[in-house]
Amino acid sequence: MASVLALPISLAVITTATGAEPAERGPSWRYFDSNGVSIRYKVHGRGEPVLLIHGLAADAQINWGTPGIINTLAENYLVIAMDVRGHGGSDKPEKAEAYGLELVLDVIRLLDHLKLKNAHIIGYSMGGMIALKLAADHPSRVRSAALGGMGWLRSGSNLQHFWDSLPERKTAWSPAIAARSLGALAVSEEQLKAIRIPVTVFIGDQDPIRNLYVAPLQVVRPDWSVTVIENASHMNCPIKPAFKAGLKAWLDAQSRRR
Repeated sequence: MASVLALPISLAVITTATGAEPAERGPSWRYFDSNGVSIRYKVHGRGEPVLLIHGLAADAQINWGTPGIINTLAENYLVIAMDVRGHGGSDKPEKAEAYGLELVLDVIRLLDHLKLKNAHIIGYSMGGMIALKLAADHPSRVRSAALGGMGWLRSGSNLQHFWDSLPERKTAWSPAIAARSLGALAVSEEQLKAIRIPVTVFIGDQDPIRNLYVAPLQVVRPDWSVTVIENASHMNCPIKPAFKAGLKAWLDAQSRRR
C-alpha cells in the first residue's frame, strides 16, 4: 500500500517518456519558516489562488511541474506549489511530532505567509489526505477541494491502522516517519458529512485507491462528483491529459460560482 501512495522517480521517467514538459516555466523557488521547518514553494500566475499538494515520496516538481499542470493552471490562476515537509527541497525532520497534523498546519501557515484568506486546494494521493483533513478541520481556508488519487481515510478504519503500524523503512525520498504519520489525517464520518465546501475526486480506472478510499467516500458523500480517468494507474494519472483538463474545468466551474 505504501508503494501505491508514492510518486517517486518513476513518475518523472514516465512523463519524460510520454513527452510531458520536462520542467515548468516561471518563477524560482521560495522558502518560508513553518514553525521551525523550512518549506519550499513556488508561486506562478495570477488570479484566484490554487494550492497544490503532492503525493508521498514525490515533490511539487514531479507531481505538478513535470506533467505541465502548474503551467496550465497558471494561465488563469495564482498557483502555489509546495514541497510537503519531509519531501523535495523542504526540511526533513526526524521526530514523529514534526509530521501528522503538522502537514495540514503547514498549508495554513503558507496561506498566512502569502496573506491569503483561503485557496482552492488540490491534493494528489497523500496530498489528497491533507486536503480533505484541511477541509474538515479548517473549512474557512478552503474555497474548494479536488482530491486526485485519493478519497476518504476513515477514522478507526483498518486503513488508518495500516499507516499507524507501517514498519521502519527509510528511503532517500522522505523519512519513514512521514508515511507512518498519515493515520493522523483520518476523518470521521461525522466530519465528512459536515463538510460544506465543494469537493470533487479524480481517480484512475486502474488505481486500487478507487476501491479502498473512493468507494467508501461515495457511500457517505454521493453528492461529490467522481471523475474516472481511463487507462490510468495511481502512478501515471497526473500525466493523463484528462486529469489536467478535469482539474482546469473544475476550477473554472468553482470560479464562476463565486
